[in-house]
Amino acid sequence: MNERQRARRPGGRSARIGAEVHQAVTDLISERGYGNFTVGEVAARAGVADSSIYRRWGSLESLLTDVALTRLNAQSPMPDTGSLTGDLRTYAANVAREITGPDGLAVIRLAVALSNNGPQGLQAGNDLRVERMRQLQSMLDRAGERGEHAPDALGVLDHVLAPMYIRVLFGMELTPDYVDGLVDRIL
Repeated sequence: MNERQRARRPGGRSARIGAEVHQAVTDLISERGYGNFTVGEVAARAGVADSSIYRRWGSLESLLTDVALTRLNAQSPMPDTGSLTGDLRTYAANVAREITGPDGLAVIRLAVALSNNGPQGLQAGNDLRVERMRQLQSMLDRAGERGEHAPDALGVLDHVLAPMYIRVLFGMELTPDYVDGLVDRIL
């Protein structure tokens, strides 16, 4: 196996280290909150050198943005059930499960904190919003191609996702009936 083939293989040491660093960040946010730890503490928790984190992510804000984007993308994939109602219900249920899971509140707090942390933080928050909107738009475009009337992505963000995030931030329950009701109202 030559060097180029080795570099392209999925998984391996690089993926394992990335996952360990991401988990270290999530754990530290859960324990201490945003802004209360350093790259050195992330590195120690993940069992890697500080230089590995700086080489791969460049800064703590870049790492935090990557953690938030990766978690959003991995845990809330865009479903394709064949109907907009099915897609939105499945997507909303997946998001609800994600944000009420063990690391969910930490990821929400991370996203909120990033968007309020100076110019780099504003860019990170914008990146998160743009990525979420891009994902939603792909689902809504698919519905339009099937001839279904679809709300706009901002409407879904405002009327389905935002209420769920707010409830979790305030320690309120997300029941399946509540989540389905949000989808019903937007449609």
